[in-house]
Amino acid sequence: MTAPLALDPARTALVLVDLMDRIVGLPLEPRKGTEVLAAAEELATQFRSVGALVVLIRVERPTVAEQPPGSGLAAGLLRLGDVEIVKRTIGGFQGTGLDGRLREHGITTLVFGGIATNLGVESTARAAGDLDYDLVFVEDAMAAFTAAEHEASVRLDFPRLGSVVRTADVHFTSD
Repeated sequence: MTAPLALDPARTALVLVDLMDRIVGLPLEPRKGTEVLAAAEELATQFRSVGALVVLIRVERPTVAEQPPGSGLAAGLLRLGDVEIVKRTIGGFQGTGLDGRLREHGITTLVFGGIATNLGVESTARAAGDLDYDLVFVEDAMAAFTAAEHEASVRLDFPRLGSVVRTADVHFTSD
């Protein structure tokens, strides 16, 4: 983990991946989906309070006529001014217009949380790195299907892509 960060709210977005009831309710490690959701809500409140952008990404299955129950974002997560992105692949950039939306807002740094650490979060982050965004990963705002998968991402992969922090380490230059 790195030292606390001082982020510029005008250039930073919180990106929360797949915080949908049907995913939050899965058996996850090293923490429950409800714990991830609580940490994500705390971060989103902090970001909104300083005028920073909140991006909520959710997945829809491309080959079904109707999405399974619980496919919307967790109740109360989406707020006025947030950006909602619907993806149909593991990552949040392919075919979604996410990069354009972020560029319209002048965003250069992305702070990640969500489920699953090694799938939707990591895939979205890798594409973001390829697009030259600075990356921050909030370890306690993520979970995976196994603790080993989560740990591999936060201990091996994410430090090579950006900074790994905890919720308490996220601060803004205006704080």
